Amino acid sequence: MKKYYLAIDIGASSGRHIVGWRENGKINTKEIYRFQNEIQMTDGHLGWDAEGIFQEVKNGIRAVFTEFQEIESLAVDTWGVDYVLLKNNEEIWPAYAYRDCRTEEAVKEVHGKIPFSELYHRTGCQFQPFNSIYQLYDDLENGRLKDAADFLMMPEYLSWKLCGVKAKEFTNATTTGMVNADTHEFDKEIINTLGLPERLFPRLSRPGTVLGKLLPEIVQEAGGNTQVTFCATHDTGSAVEGIPMEGNCPYISSGTWSLLGVKTPEPITNIESEKANYSNEGGVGYNRYQKNIMGLWVVNRLKQELCPDLAFEEIVKLAEKSQNRVTANVNTSDFLAPYSMKEAFDKAANHALKTIGDYFSCAYRSLAASYRQSLEELERNTGMNYERLYIVGGGAKNQFLNRLTQEAVGKEVIALPIEATALGNLKIQMEVIK
Repeated sequence: MKKYYLAIDIGASSGRHIVGWRENGKINTKEIYRFQNEIQMTDGHLGWDAEGIFQEVKNGIRAVFTEFQEIESLAVDTWGVDYVLLKNNEEIWPAYAYRDCRTEEAVKEVHGKIPFSELYHRTGCQFQPFNSIYQLYDDLENGRLKDAADFLMMPEYLSWKLCGVKAKEFTNATTTGMVNADTHEFDKEIINTLGLPERLFPRLSRPGTVLGKLLPEIVQEAGGNTQVTFCATHDTGSAVEGIPMEGNCPYISSGTWSLLGVKTPEPITNIESEKANYSNEGGVGYNRYQKNIMGLWVVNRLKQELCPDLAFEEIVKLAEKSQNRVTANVNTSDFLAPYSMKEAFDKAANHALKTIGDYFSCAYRSLAASYRQSLEELERNTGMNYERLYIVGGGAKNQFLNRLTQEAVGKEVIALPIEATALGNLKIQMEVIK
């Protein structure tokens, strides 16, 4: 008898409800529901409509139970670093988004108390101005933590809303910049030095933890009941679990961001890794030594600005025909959240881009160049030389970008246009709920 499981995989631009089951030794999947997700501007700040996301999560679960009478379990994964503050069981809004610039002063103040070199040695977490440590310090300075009893990362928040159990999951916690690389728990010395409330930082749960059944009101609304579990709730953690990889090779999880890395037995927190801004994030029984670099965000923003009605297939054709060979360093702050992505490329390319194809050629070539630099750093810092590079996620479907990447890195590129995150999410559930 087949057993069915539900992966709720939510990214920065869309969410998916994907049902999976084992058959003939492999995981089969079916997408049941998809919804749009986007950062919103409210009162001068960028944030998430967490209530709207939760409503879409419930809509999707209801659609699943319409087609499948029984679901063994479900698990939610999302992007990292962002969270919802709670006062008892009430949300403290807004739920800020990582692209908001509110942490500029917080970064300076945190590093004034704990130099980044010490933070990196203790956590192995790469510097990003939106890391949760800086967001929480900004909340502290602005009084938002005074009454906060909990902070739940996005997948933890959605899981709590579904089953009523509050817990913090390891892989997503490692994106906060506050998990000790040796103990794999929140670093109390960092927390105390910054004056953050200790009550916000309990012991961490691991992927595979069973939280509990759906709340009665959710059962009534969704039309069925199931177990809520933790997968690797940081989407990249689940994506790496979902790659059908031969041996241990570098990977790129290619979406809004590009996550380039490799599995290692333990975190690597030496000075070379710090200088290269490599991160160490939790995996399912291993460390993910990886770098968070620019991804398809620049392409998506160019499309919105230059040619919103043009299909990506046509955009790629225009990029292929372009004679442009100019590249830009898309990992600078100029490309993080510009008012105009076109102007960001104009500035970086010294106004050498003339046609729509030129802009997209520059974007794709710049991503490939970024992958080459990051992979060279990875091999240098791990002392390994790899023959293959795996690419999964939305970017794996772009044959032009794959070809540019293979030319840039000089390795065999294996592009797998699969829902790797959903597959990893499902795989973890299947190993726990049998």
